[in-house]
Amino acid sequence: MPAEEMEKMDTHHHDQPVEDTEIKDWKRKLVWSWIFTIPIAILMLSERLFGFALIEIPYSTIVILLLGFPVVFIFGWDTIKGGTRGLFTFYFNMDSLIALGTVIAYLTGIFSLGDVVLDYSGVSAMIMAFFTTGKYVEAVARGRASQEIKKLLELGAKSATVVRGSKEFTIPVSEVKIGDIIIVKPGEKIPTDGVVVKGESAVDESMVTGESLPNDKVKGGNVIGATINQDGILYVKATKVGKDTFLAHIIKLVEETQSEKIPIQKLADKITGVFVPTILVMAILTFANWWYFSQDLSRALGVGVAVLVIACPCALGLATPTALMVGSGMGAKRGILIRKGEAIQTMKEVKTVIFDKTGTITKGKPEVREIYSKAKENYMMEIAASLEKLSEHPLSKAIVNKANLKKYKKVTGFRVLRGRGVEGKIGKNEVIIGNTNLMKEKKISVKEFENKIQSFEENGYTTIIVSENHKAIGIMGIADAVKEDSLNAIFELKELGFRVVMLTGDNERTAKAIAEQVGINEVIANVLPEDKAKKVEALQLEGMVAFVGDGINDAPALKQSNVGIAMGSGSDIAIESGDIVLANGSLSGVVSAIKLSKATFSKIKQNLFWAFAYNIIAIPIAIGGLLHPVIAEIAMALSSITVVTNANLLRRKKI
Repeated sequence: MPAEEMEKMDTHHHDQPVEDTEIKDWKRKLVWSWIFTIPIAILMLSERLFGFALIEIPYSTIVILLLGFPVVFIFGWDTIKGGTRGLFTFYFNMDSLIALGTVIAYLTGIFSLGDVVLDYSGVSAMIMAFFTTGKYVEAVARGRASQEIKKLLELGAKSATVVRGSKEFTIPVSEVKIGDIIIVKPGEKIPTDGVVVKGESAVDESMVTGESLPNDKVKGGNVIGATINQDGILYVKATKVGKDTFLAHIIKLVEETQSEKIPIQKLADKITGVFVPTILVMAILTFANWWYFSQDLSRALGVGVAVLVIACPCALGLATPTALMVGSGMGAKRGILIRKGEAIQTMKEVKTVIFDKTGTITKGKPEVREIYSKAKENYMMEIAASLEKLSEHPLSKAIVNKANLKKYKKVTGFRVLRGRGVEGKIGKNEVIIGNTNLMKEKKISVKEFENKIQSFEENGYTTIIVSENHKAIGIMGIADAVKEDSLNAIFELKELGFRVVMLTGDNERTAKAIAEQVGINEVIANVLPEDKAKKVEALQLEGMVAFVGDGINDAPALKQSNVGIAMGSGSDIAIESGDIVLANGSLSGVVSAIKLSKATFSKIKQNLFWAFAYNIIAIPIAIGGLLHPVIAEIAMALSSITVVTNANLLRRKKI
């Protein structure tokens, strides 16, 4: 890795994205480079193309040197520094040719004042301006930096209400101590990991477990910081604070997997290591031969500079980013956002596609999937929805949504029976709605529904029983519904030869029921959030892996995988952790993303071929002294235009 990149990494902070800074930096250099280069181009072209000089020599040379100095040695200083360093460290990159060519060309302007050589100083500024433009395009194509760490930190609660003595205090979360009793009201985030010492409530832990249904918490239950309390007041004793909390642990995992994930080396970089030193040697030999045989230093320098310039890999530098930009634009129109260019190259090697369940294959919210009633179904749904409308529980909302009533019956004596169900009266009729445990507690027989309840459970449904006047009248099966396009998308992936696996924190029964619906044969269930990345790592031993997920608990796995595909309908942290983001949350986008990635990488390879083919043809012409450096520079620009045009042909590809 070049030293300047190491320096950037060492000084980088999470709140200052590297790519954001890089884009702004190259844009500034690009604008100022062309402000100084355009007058140089006008001075050069007026004399060479139209036969008259706007400023007489040697004054025009002095003006060009003054205008060219900031372009080459201020805006292009990082390139010059990085390129010339390679001469001493033998780490050659594309900057090496640019640095040597521009510096030598610039120096000819100084020596031309003493009539030693011809002036090619204007060419140096034009080369650097073109190169700077290419670097800006590349920086934009790479996209903006991941800010997942910053977003994770923002997930936690900012303050906590603690009880100390007989008083309540609102303090910053950073001041919470182990043993503090924290009051968490409905709708609030739980400030830190702890155990419930008083109160009952449902807590939305989907960010942690991936399960769409909330978990009921009673005295003695464990809670996790940053999860959301829903409908009851909880008194929580803090058991972990600061870096020991679950959220801090997830942050650490993301940081580790981020630093360990090494991008696949671009094809151009592999060749550049040999190409650049070869060109340097050829340029030196060309210069020496021409000087020896012609005894003309100016001519020899001109030919040597022409070789460096014509070999200048600007087209090579544009080959990848231009194709990426076109591919990214095509993807964006289809809801496929390519955040990391490396994913394009890596995708062609992927053998296994791993899917999270909740919010990825499924919609991520419960729906009434099946109803079985001994009474009239409309009547059962009417009394059930009338009671459930008074509850904030997601299962209650699913029942209300299914009933879709315009008018609800009046309910009296309504009570929430935590973790079991609800009860109340409609007129004189006593209505109890809940799970089998509640029915047993209330001594309500469900014998005639046993077979159906078993069937519901085998399908992975949460079973809700509706009773009236201590008699069960019907049951409902509630589950997270599969997205409409999941089956087709997974079938197409299997047809393309991919191994498809489901990885979820949900229980095995539910996971297998969902997997069966969409045609997935391999299921890994009951996986803790911190273990998801480890499971991905284990599967990577058998080949490259793409992971598709949407939850905060998926962030480490998205980073660990070779290609992370995040659902845009998911959490911000998952989106920021993904290499590719599917904005519309549709699984068909996974298939399109894979096709787009392969098409884009194919276009990158074509661009690289044309960039090198141009060099192979043009370099011998330059060595033969048949190319003036200015013509070489124009030819170099034309090669870049060819690459950009070829990249735009990608738009015709159907994905």
